[in-house]
Amino acid sequence: VQLQASGGGLVQAGGSLRLSCAASGTISNTMGWYRQAPGEQREVVAVISSGGKPTYADSVKGRFTIDRDNAKNTVFLQMNIVKPEDTAIYYCYAMNIYAHQYWGRGTQVTVSS
Repeated sequence: VQLQASGGGLVQAGGSLRLSCAASGTISNTMGWYRQAPGEQREVVAVISSGGKPTYADSVKGRFTIDRDNAKNTVFLQMNIVKPEDTAIYYCYAMNIYAHQYWGRGTQVTVSS
């Protein structure tokens, strides 16, 4: 099972970034994104069910949108109006129909002020 994330990078505050993550080798049920800032614990950003129901952390509601393409087993995170506090390593997450959990290697997102 592999989760391949892409789309991270450097962006100015107020700008936008789109992350994507393709899962291979498994059928994904819940998919989502977590992030970990330096010195902080990993925290959930957004998750989405196989039926398309999203759940967001309060800190990103109204700014980030998660969606998925089930045919391609891919999840996306559209990040708008980014803030310096969004700077972190973003990890793709997937849980398959057997409740096995998988993580991608992470992609760095840096927001400059």
